[in-house]
Amino acid sequence: MTLAKKIRIAIAGWGNLGKGACQAIWQSPDTHLICVFSRRDPASLQLPDHVVGKHIDEAKNMTNDVDVLLVCGGSATDLPNQTPAFTRLFNTVDSFDTHAKIPEYFEVVNRAAKETGHLSAISVGWDPGLFSLNRLYAKSILPVGNTYTFWGKGVSQGHSDAIRRVSGVKKGIQYTVPVEDAMHRVRSGEHPLLSTRDKHIRVCYVVPRKGADLDAITRTIQTMPAYFSDYHTQVHFITEEEFDANHTAMPHGGFVIHSGKTFSGSKHIIEYSLKLDSNPEFTSSVLVAAARAVYRMKQEGKTGAITLFDIPPAYLSPLSGNELRRQFL
Repeated sequence: MTLAKKIRIAIAGWGNLGKGACQAIWQSPDTHLICVFSRRDPASLQLPDHVVGKHIDEAKNMTNDVDVLLVCGGSATDLPNQTPAFTRLFNTVDSFDTHAKIPEYFEVVNRAAKETGHLSAISVGWDPGLFSLNRLYAKSILPVGNTYTFWGKGVSQGHSDAIRRVSGVKKGIQYTVPVEDAMHRVRSGEHPLLSTRDKHIRVCYVVPRKGADLDAITRTIQTMPAYFSDYHTQVHFITEEEFDANHTAMPHGGFVIHSGKTFSGSKHIIEYSLKLDSNPEFTSSVLVAAARAVYRMKQEGKTGAITLFDIPPAYLSPLSGNELRRQFL
């Protein structure tokens, strides 16, 4: 399936993810960036040349100009409100990444999409997203076995965003660090029962505001449900100068390892890994590929909420089916 025209994409949010999405659109010849919506004054955004900025209140006037909107807010407080609201106006794609809340989040967005005839791909990225697909494939192929996911070492955008929203925090970043012994046991063919705490450590670096209660910040972070309460979480307070010098890059990555066996008892290990220089740039590239799929599926009449589980792989690519078979099959 090839496209007769460029897909008109808009971006909501001009943070790291929104900036990455802009770059990903530039690298995709079949897409065109219509504008960037922001809650801030568009004149203050420092947008690249030829990129149009608009206040978020103008979105309701542009429903006929945008094929797919990329909602590039944070999962902690932005997306639960923004995606359902935007889905009433546009077809949308987002990267909601609070795993435990995805089922209920899906229902809210699905209702908004069904009521207005739109299509919304939620929780698009690498985890949830590409890693989710690999867990699905591995468990489907080797049903007798266990799947283990290890993240890092790297920066989690969602968890870092959650830190920055804590009262008294000026700047903050969180690194997810896998426990090496746990990964070694899985790769060796063991099937260990690993708790959340057994698999990862979360390391936070925080620049506090002047006069902030450091104990209160630490306690709030370490007890935050769905983000930090289930992990060994370290909170380190540093100066703004140290933060700017050492903690502005956003690398990430991880591993999905499935250890299983076939009927005869033969053991098999499936492993998928990512090593990313920039978490937001990679995640936003997945968003743009999903936008292409959303556009195609909407053309065929699909409405409601979907995830990467529901998207035919061929719809992520700009190539035709014949081209895909020739080049990749």
